[in-house]
Amino acid sequence: MSRVLVAGAGPVGLTAALTLARGGVPVTVLEAGPELAAESRASTFHPPTLEMLAGLGVLDELMERGLVARTFQYRDRSGGPIATLDLGVLTGDTPYPFRVQCEQSKLTPILLDHLRRHGGEVLFGQRVTGVPAPAGGVAVTTDTGSTFTGGVAVTTDAGDTFTGDWLIAADGAHSAVRRALDIPFEGLTYPERFLVASTTEPVERLLPGLEPINYVFDPGEWLVLLRTPDHWRVLLPTPPGTSDEAELARLPARLRAVADPGRDWEVAHASLYRVHQRVAATFATGRVLLAGDAAHVNNPLGGLGMNSGIHDAVLLAASLLGSPSPGSPTSGSSAPGSSRLGDGSPPEVAARRRRVALDHVGAISHGNWEKLRSSDPAAHHAELRALAADPKAARAHLLRACLISSLREPE
Repeated sequence: MSRVLVAGAGPVGLTAALTLARGGVPVTVLEAGPELAAESRASTFHPPTLEMLAGLGVLDELMERGLVARTFQYRDRSGGPIATLDLGVLTGDTPYPFRVQCEQSKLTPILLDHLRRHGGEVLFGQRVTGVPAPAGGVAVTTDTGSTFTGGVAVTTDAGDTFTGDWLIAADGAHSAVRRALDIPFEGLTYPERFLVASTTEPVERLLPGLEPINYVFDPGEWLVLLRTPDHWRVLLPTPPGTSDEAELARLPARLRAVADPGRDWEVAHASLYRVHQRVAATFATGRVLLAGDAAHVNNPLGGLGMNSGIHDAVLLAASLLGSPSPGSPTSGSSAPGSSRLGDGSPPEVAARRRRVALDHVGAISHGNWEKLRSSDPAAHHAELRALAADPKAARAHLLRACLISSLREPE
């Protein structure tokens, strides 16, 4: 294989590129931005993702920067803890029966460093403008005014053209590659906007008994509290029809309603965004493969978006290498029921990843949203307590919630 092109230098694109480079395939990553993105919406790494990152040789460095979360909790906003689930029940299924909390912006520099060590290249300021269809292979045009052949730039007036055997599009929810190929991206937009605030407040002191990850029920205003190495993150649903400025202005009062230290919370950063649940009509067309947000987007409840995108990246890259994926339940791990889902042609693997996006990622994240916003959250309390008290039931639930079951053939 002469070269694989990757659009996007986020965690998904860089993971795909590193998988290929470690397999001896020349790879060029085209990134529209001038540098790696500093924005970090995703911050949870699930057990199978940790296995894949271990197989790529980057897990130790991630764990040095992150924190281990062995439990997560469901809470009632007025009544406190409802149930705590312990990922230790997955000890027989994975060598990493926990989550790692760490912003994705701390992973991407690690991936970039390892990619360069293995001979891969990342070219910044290369915004994709088109994906022409040459006879054999694939081509990508960008807007910077040079032609690259084997990584060597020659200035032209027509813009850049890159050629390779395959293209992996990991260029985000607004994927220029997906749009250039006119692939439908259908689904829904949630009625609420999501407001995420990062705070340096010691929230664990304000709300005793918190775990690193907390889903808080309330019929009036549910929320999520997540610990990261540097901050606590608070996710609040925000109604449509108001301005972003107005909602950010009332954030201090909303945070004091969560827990009141007698003053406004210290907020390091806050952002407000729309949330979509969409899946591309196909993840493979010709010699182009879609991965991560370019292929599917979902709400962040459960931390499935980045994780499933990394799984896309490793499995699709492994299919191009003709080998099972490195260091995951798909590569002959001792986990019961594991299978080699990296096997198969790229279109076959892409089709399986699309089914995962629909049947696992989309279904689980949408179910989490429906449960949290229930008008009668108390109806779920007994169910959650019973789940936490039954290790067999908790294991079955966590195999799905952590996406381990999505990487296995049906048992």
